[in-house]
Order: sequence, then C-alpha cells, then structure tokens
Amino acid sequence: MIVWLNGTHGAGKTTTSALVQQLIPNSRVFDAEKVGETLMDITPGLPETDNFQHWPPWRQLVVETARRVLDYTGGTLVMPMTVLVEQYWREISTGLAQHAIPVRHFVLHADQDTLRGRIERDHPVPSPFRLKYLQPYAEAARTWLHAEAEVIDTTHLTPAQAALQIANRATAGSPGHALPVPSQATLARATAPG
Repeated sequence: MIVWLNGTHGAGKTTTSALVQQLIPNSRVFDAEKVGETLMDITPGLPETDNFQHWPPWRQLVVETARRVLDYTGGTLVMPMTVLVEQYWREISTGLAQHAIPVRHFVLHADQDTLRGRIERDHPVPSPFRLKYLQPYAEAARTWLHAEAEVIDTTHLTPAQAALQIANRATAGSPGHALPVPSQATLARATAPG
C-alpha cells in the first residue's frame, strides 16, 4: 500500500510523513523528490523546466521505484509529495493501479494565510519557490484535488494529530487498527534532523 501525502509547501508533509511512518507497522518513507533530484543530476541536463515533475520520466520512475521497493520489502510506503497537475496525478495513480498497488491519497490542507505564515516562518528569507505554489494549490484544490483525496485540514492540528488521523484512516479495517498517540520520544525521533 501507498499512503500518499499531497498538499502544497508549508502544509507539513515532510514532518507528518515521518510521524505516519512511526505509526504504521512495516512502513517506510519514500520521498519522490529524490527521483527528481536524480534526473536533475543528469549531464548534459534534460530539457529546461522550472519543475522536474514536467519531465515524463519523473512520473514513470516514481511508479516504477515505488513498485520495485514494495515488491522487495512489502508493507507500506509513505510518500510525501506535492502533485498539483491533475494529468500528472492520473499518470501516477493509473501506473500504480496497473501494478495492483492500493493508494490512500491524503491532502494536508490549510488556508492560504496559514500556509503563507508557515512558509515565511520556516526561513529568514521566505522561499519564492514555495510561495509561488500557493495559488496553483488553491486552484487544484478547487478544481480536482480535494475531490480525489481525503482532506486533512491541518490549520489547527499539530503534525502528530494529523499523522494519527492519517494512520488510523489508512489502517482502518486492519487488525488492531486503533493506533496510540505518539510518545514525546517518538515525536523527537521523527522530527530530528538527519
């Protein structure tokens, strides 16, 4: 199974994914951004773009990598990755479905003011890259994204609370699916750098 955490920058995907991984037995975090970083390292470079998701090989490699990892390890992959282009999500979700990989698609949502505030607090100089995705996220949420996923409104949730909701929903129907609230030690491990 894949637990895909979508949403724009500042929604808390990275922090929440580490906590979800701590809560779901036999799970691993797979950050599909690393696939994009690999493609960006190709020399000479691939055609110029402002986002590696525009390269078709990225979408295909995300599917293939997830499939191969799950074939090798079993269990669950927790994948924190923003996908705001509906066609790209269709390519990825269809590719995973062709390999009979179930996907639980969650969107970590917050209102625009909350997202902007989180992005501005993250670094002394707010990331223009992250800020430029606020409007595309709002458009995707309005037109298709929220209809395609289970929306978790993180505006007033801690990452631990969001992770617990996601883990409980993703494992509902599994034996012993009611999960405990993560301990402070678990939270510290999951959010520690490196």
